[in-house]
Parts: sequence; C-alpha cells; structure tokens
Amino acid sequence: MMTFDITIPVLNEEATLEQNVRTLHRFLREHFTQAGQWQIVIADNGSTDRTLDIARALSEEVPEITFVKVPEKGVGLALKTSWGQSQADIVGYMDLDLATALPHFLEAYDALAHQGFDIVYGSRLHPRAQVVNRPFKREVASRVFNLLLKLYLGVRFSDGMCGFKFLSREVYPQLYQAGAQNDGWFFSTELLTTAEWLGLRIFELPVKWTDDVSSSRVQIIPLARKYIHSMYELKKKKKR
Repeated sequence: MMTFDITIPVLNEEATLEQNVRTLHRFLREHFTQAGQWQIVIADNGSTDRTLDIARALSEEVPEITFVKVPEKGVGLALKTSWGQSQADIVGYMDLDLATALPHFLEAYDALAHQGFDIVYGSRLHPRAQVVNRPFKREVASRVFNLLLKLYLGVRFSDGMCGFKFLSREVYPQLYQAGAQNDGWFFSTELLTTAEWLGLRIFELPVKWTDDVSSSRVQIIPLARKYIHSMYELKKKKKR
C-alpha cells in the first residue's frame, strides 16, 4: 500500500471550495478504504475571501482533509510548500474545478504504485483524450503553447499545462534541483520538462476533461508572455 497526498491549490475559491473538496473526498473514501493511506491538502496561496476559513473548518471536521497557507500568490509556490511538508509516497495535484474526471486518478495511482512509473500527467491532446466544452481560443492557445515547448525546449510530452499530475515523492527533489522551481503556473510544465531531462519514467494519461468556463480566470496574452519568459529561464538552467 502506497500513501498519497492530493494537493488542491486555491485562490479566492469560497464559492466552490467545500462542495468540490467533499466530492473528491467521497470518491477517495469509496476507492481507498485503508485508514491513513491518503489525505487532501488544500493549499491556499494568498486568498482574501473566506477560502482559508472554509479550508480550516473542513480540516477540523474531516480527518483526511488538511490545509497549508502560503501568504503569496502562486500555484507553484503552493505546491512546493505542500509537497515539501509531505511524508506520503505519492504527491500530486488536481484543479479545484475537478475538470479531469476523477476515475483517472485510479489509473495514475496504478501507474505509480504498481507499474514503476515516476511521474504521471494528464493529457488533453492525446488522440484518445475527450475534451468537453472548451472555448476555441483556449484550445488554440494550448496547442500553440505546447508546440512552442517542443520547438524551444525539445520536449516530447503532449500537454504541459493540464492541471493533473502525480509523482513519486522521492523524485521530487531531483526535479527541483534540475529546474522545477517556478512559483507560478509554469511549475507544472517544469515538472515534465525536468523529468524528461533526467530520463525518468513518464506515463502519459489521456483524460476526459470538462472545461468549467464560468470559473476560468486565465488571461491568455499575459499568461503567454509569462510562459515564454519562463521557457527562456528554464532553458538557461539546462545549459548550466
């Protein structure tokens, strides 16, 4: 039996936090019945609404739910803080909107716990993936971004941006040392890039992914600028 932590990075999510975390909790409790095998970590990165209060209340009520508070904004910073405190065999994260269908976690767990893979990532661009309700401009932006990754960083993975990734905790320090250090969204891409550089065993998981358009805060142009700069900085780390 391998233990695991699922981190949910959040920022001002008071409207949906409790409902979606409870949905995830019910799913895990149904499929992983061994006491102490898993926990959900709500990683708050600078919320100014009631998100932290809700997270604290959930952690007091439900033994398998806990939280960490990161005073500054940044998904990467939230994940690094959570994973740095973890004692689980497997760490990873999914987005609060649960866009990736939950049964895929069973496949991710199997790949890490029983098949010998080091890292698993969800792909919305795999031929067998199912993408539902995604706006055209976001689909185009995703494909262009992943093409840039292939051309500029020479990577082979299909989807660097999908918010569904899990890894063996013992390889995380290697990924960090190799350059997976970004405090923002690009951290997710750095995990896969550095895993390729290190020759780790990567499992590509085609997923069913449903876009929650109403909850999206992504601004494509500013995000693209940040990603291009982050790609440049990451490539410099590889050269060093």
